Amino acid sequence: MALAADYPFLNIFWTMIVFFAWAIWFWMVIVILTDVFRRHDISGWTKAGWFLFLLVVPFVGALVYLIRNGGDLTQRRDPRAGVTRADFSEYAGNVAGDGGSAGEIQQAKALLDSGAITQTEFEQLKRKALA
Repeated sequence: MALAADYPFLNIFWTMIVFFAWAIWFWMVIVILTDVFRRHDISGWTKAGWFLFLLVVPFVGALVYLIRNGGDLTQRRDPRAGVTRADFSEYAGNVAGDGGSAGEIQQAKALLDSGAITQTEFEQLKRKALA
């Protein structure tokens, strides 16, 4: 209990601010390096140069990269996110669109009613859908 009294609230608050500032800093460097290495419009030497620049003078390197390529960074990230969303929506539509087991049984019943399958085949499909 005496330990808590020796570390006042404002010191705790300042420690939290410093901790989260470092977390944000590391996240920003990860985003910048990810963007650098995903780019197709720059050479490998340029990528290595940006990496070294961020390694040698990290704060200046990060600020220069964000000032020089900040708008492009956002444009490069958005199309990938849009494609990912579109792919997921298409996949989810394909998976959920059939109605699951009930949809399979309904399709089998429609085939049975049209005469395309026999009653025993319908029962097999029904057991398979419910399994």
